[in-house]
Amino acid sequence: MKALLVEDDNAIATVLGAGLESEGFAVSVENSVTGRDTALAEDIFDVMLTDVVLTDGDGIATLARVRETYPDLPVIILSAQNTLDTAVRATQGGAFEYFPKPFDLDEVVRAAKQAARQAGDSGAAETEMPEGLPLIGRSQPMQEVYRLITRVLHNDLTVLILGESGTGKELVAEAIHELGSRRTGPFVPVNTAAIPRELIESELFGHERGAFTGATTRNIGKFEQASGGTLFLDEIGDMPAEAQTRLLRALQSGRIRRVGGSEEIAVDVRIVAATNRDLGPLIASGAFREDLYYRINVVPIKLPPLRERAGDVEPLARHFLGLAAQDGLPRRSLTQEAGALLEQQPWRGNVRELQNLVFRAALLAREDAIDAETVRGLLDQRPAGERGDIDEVVSAWLAQKDFAEGELYHGALAELERPIFRHALARTGGNQLRAAALLGINRNTLRKRLSDLDIDPDGFSNV
Repeated sequence: MKALLVEDDNAIATVLGAGLESEGFAVSVENSVTGRDTALAEDIFDVMLTDVVLTDGDGIATLARVRETYPDLPVIILSAQNTLDTAVRATQGGAFEYFPKPFDLDEVVRAAKQAARQAGDSGAAETEMPEGLPLIGRSQPMQEVYRLITRVLHNDLTVLILGESGTGKELVAEAIHELGSRRTGPFVPVNTAAIPRELIESELFGHERGAFTGATTRNIGKFEQASGGTLFLDEIGDMPAEAQTRLLRALQSGRIRRVGGSEEIAVDVRIVAATNRDLGPLIASGAFREDLYYRINVVPIKLPPLRERAGDVEPLARHFLGLAAQDGLPRRSLTQEAGALLEQQPWRGNVRELQNLVFRAALLAREDAIDAETVRGLLDQRPAGERGDIDEVVSAWLAQKDFAEGELYHGALAELERPIFRHALARTGGNQLRAAALLGINRNTLRKRLSDLDIDPDGFSNV
């Protein structure tokens, strides 16, 4: 087997080349678009692995002419430009597989072997690349999300999006629709948790006139409205049991029946569902049908919480400032210090909480540039329950400190001790004997620590 590796990073080329050779590949290495084209013209390869940014061009932008000249050559894209845009461009450009850097060497080598075996059988149809992709972030957890999205764009497999509230589940559903083969059809979102139990079947499947009291006209349900497109069932974990039964039947047969009707109607929809709940316990308790779970969980996509997306917060914040300006709020920028402060927060409300805070900052900031003081003030205004548990609060506090080398442990403990001792003195009205008992230490130790921390117990006698 022969592999063409197009990579301008010598270290990566050496390691990946060795990995490919260990699996029986004869490897040719080039570092430019020109070198790639020359190598392809002079030899026949079973697979090509290429970086995106090369010394003289874009590996994806020039991929079209490679596909035109060598349609049976499988191509694997390697990229440090870790965005959904790059992943989709790679897939729509006909790439066999896409790997963001840093990648798992064994996984790339396995993909190369599979591509070589299936040469000529892979590749996706080229389509026009839409503008304004809805997802922002280059963190490693988001790379897996992007890869999964690209894998479902050109099929109608049912997708189940999992994630905490505020992580952007509807944005992922919209991306699957807008970038996929059904983008010319309608995208119909339904929040199943927001519909009264007695109306959910009518909302999904429609009803005939006279089907129930108040049904004065025929109603076309969401399934029919989404015909030819995508039906997004949000918060499906909260769907009533009786509606789950009819939904399962519709998914199995591809046909629905309006409430009060006798005619079965064929529907052509792609189903994307989402939930912020753990469906396992709901299945165990009988609140969610196990057979429905297996029907919707064909391709699960788990969205990471914002606290696990290191480096994504500041780009998201700047993106939201742009959206705020489009909504008529003042056009603002974000100082480096403010961006760093935002990165340090736990964001229990995830992307939605961040967006809300950025919009408030755009409205309330007194200067064109939103500074750390403005951000800190807005963070302090949040309800206590939104500020994170003790671990998250202390972690965020530590991130703002600048202890010298060798001083972190004792310096942090000293600062954390202060509110503990003050709390004990406040609880006991400054009585040192009782405060020591409350703390679980002896009185002499208490006196020494109060002296070290410069805390005057007499100041608590009237508390």
